[in-house]
Amino acid sequence: MISLVGLSPLPGDFIMKLKCIIFDVDGTMADTERNGHRVAFNLAFEEKGLNWNWDEELYGRLLKITGGKERINYYQTDFLKKQVLSDEQIKNLHACKTKHYVELLQYGKIPLRSGVKELIEQALQNNIKVAISTTTTPVNVTTLLHATLGDDSEKIFSEIAAGDIVPN
Repeated sequence: MISLVGLSPLPGDFIMKLKCIIFDVDGTMADTERNGHRVAFNLAFEEKGLNWNWDEELYGRLLKITGGKERINYYQTDFLKKQVLSDEQIKNLHACKTKHYVELLQYGKIPLRSGVKELIEQALQNNIKVAISTTTTPVNVTTLLHATLGDDSEKIFSEIAAGDIVPN
């Protein structure tokens, strides 16, 4: 069991009450990158007839770029050294990748990291809010939550800020 007690590095007479825990999704709540997003990208590449394959080593290097559409564009301009896809084609490819990713989630291929569910439960029991802030798409977030925490699970989060809802 994860305990929130005694986590403060401050002296006992200077206790601050934790009010909210904000989670990222990819790599934080669940190990989604290697066996989720990377696999979904490769399935989308194949479906769209692109002779691209992101192995674990390459994908690890591509992760320094935040956001799937941005990652695709970076790959074509910095690795392939040419623009193969227009912005609209990148958007469509990313939508295809999201479809495959959601299917992986729905089939239970991407569980929560060990202890995440317990941390959320303990936070809520202690009147500590939980929220999500992530660059992944809203559908990816809700599908992960439904597959791992139940159909109404997004209601337990005070806020879910996901995807392109924040322009910059």
